[in-house]
Amino acid sequence: MKWRVGDMQTSLFELFKIGIGPSSSHTVGPMRAALRFVREMESSPHFAASERMQVELYGSLALTGTGHGTDKAVLLGLSGLAPDSVEPEAIAPLLEQIRQAGELRLAGRRSLRFSEATDLLFHREQMYPEAGVATHPNGMRFTAFNAAGVALTSEVFYSVGGGFVVSAEEFAREGSAGRSKRTVPYAFSSAAELLRTAGEAGMSVAEIVLANEVALLPDLSIARPKVEGEGAAAVRAGVMALWAAMQACIARGMATEGTLPGGLNVRRRAPGLARRLAKMDEVGAVRDPLAPLDAVTMVAMAVNEENAAGGRVVTAPTNGAAGVVPAVANYYAHHAAGPLPESERAAGLLRYFLTAAAIGILYKENASISGAEVGCQGEVGVACSMAAGGLVAALGGDDATATAAAEIAMEHNLGMTCDPIGGLVQIPCIERNGMGAVKAVNAARLAMHDQGVHKVSLDQVIETMYRTGMDMQSRYKETSLAGLALNVIEC
Repeated sequence: MKWRVGDMQTSLFELFKIGIGPSSSHTVGPMRAALRFVREMESSPHFAASERMQVELYGSLALTGTGHGTDKAVLLGLSGLAPDSVEPEAIAPLLEQIRQAGELRLAGRRSLRFSEATDLLFHREQMYPEAGVATHPNGMRFTAFNAAGVALTSEVFYSVGGGFVVSAEEFAREGSAGRSKRTVPYAFSSAAELLRTAGEAGMSVAEIVLANEVALLPDLSIARPKVEGEGAAAVRAGVMALWAAMQACIARGMATEGTLPGGLNVRRRAPGLARRLAKMDEVGAVRDPLAPLDAVTMVAMAVNEENAAGGRVVTAPTNGAAGVVPAVANYYAHHAAGPLPESERAAGLLRYFLTAAAIGILYKENASISGAEVGCQGEVGVACSMAAGGLVAALGGDDATATAAAEIAMEHNLGMTCDPIGGLVQIPCIERNGMGAVKAVNAARLAMHDQGVHKVSLDQVIETMYRTGMDMQSRYKETSLAGLALNVIEC
């Protein structure tokens, strides 16, 4: 029996992307959209003729964009900066320069007058750009004008979650994928098909994803880390580069004291949690048997405190859920794996990320990873599901058990709303990552210790998550119009 070739859309290196906080859909996505619009202009006569730029934000982007840094992200993208390469320390001085001078340098090359009051508009009462076009809660329109005020070119983009951006035309044609499907050797569109394909090929899910990523390497749209090597070696190196970026983020989050920006005066707590665990080791005290889970919480919170501060993080699969996957990877590397040789530990981490990516792809292509579309079940819930399945694979569990763990994890995140206070990715987001990471560990252990009894499949829970998100009232999906955002005004 032959497996199916072709019919895939998403790469591991698109689910896991290096960027900046605080939000993949509201910061990274708009920044990429602005940069894409400018790059397209550069290849046309409109670039030289433009004298003014106007950006309009709609729906969730308008309602929570200030707290999520959407305004800043747009200015950075128009200036020619990309989320994976911009230095976080350079952002504030550049924004101050733009605002003081009343102009920005389009693509870093051409000076245009720019006033946020008139040129960066928040349409809070409009959920979509206009009737009659493809729509998504995270819509934005870019328009360039000449000296006479005549519009030269205009385009609508949607930030569809996880930093993914599509134009209105692409969205109407291809949905949230926004592009034609890519050819891979082992295509799958469901968990059942993934398991069947792996079984027929005599491969694991991790090996299936590795082979597909090798086939996707020539695709220049995949912003993978720049590493040496070719083929499988390049994919492995790219995954380890992402893990290194996650570890750097963890280290910064555990070392940086202070209060997070935005006005809620949320204190960074990860450094204090780290000191508590370190002190227990120093004094040789009888260690709390749940200390490894405290470490999971600490790492997840460290990452999301960095994200909330606008630092460099890896979307996994979103910024708002960026702490879950690295926290569980860290748990595997330092607690669950035991005294393994470094080469075996690295192999386990590779299985973890490859398997987690397979699960994330299923959610991305069959449901959503956008909090504005399906609530936080599509962010922390998906990250929890990815991490649970990945941990089973890292520990040597079989693929059926990995998908069972992923199903358990999502089953107990169904219906989770996205209602950040003040539109900031802080409360409840930071603690929610800690809880999601612990839940992922629990789901993996439950699946591995009690195999073959699960009645609900991963495909069924993915469909349920999406239907639940569609049924959820829009005010509970990243609008700050309900839930904690409405009932807790001050903290």
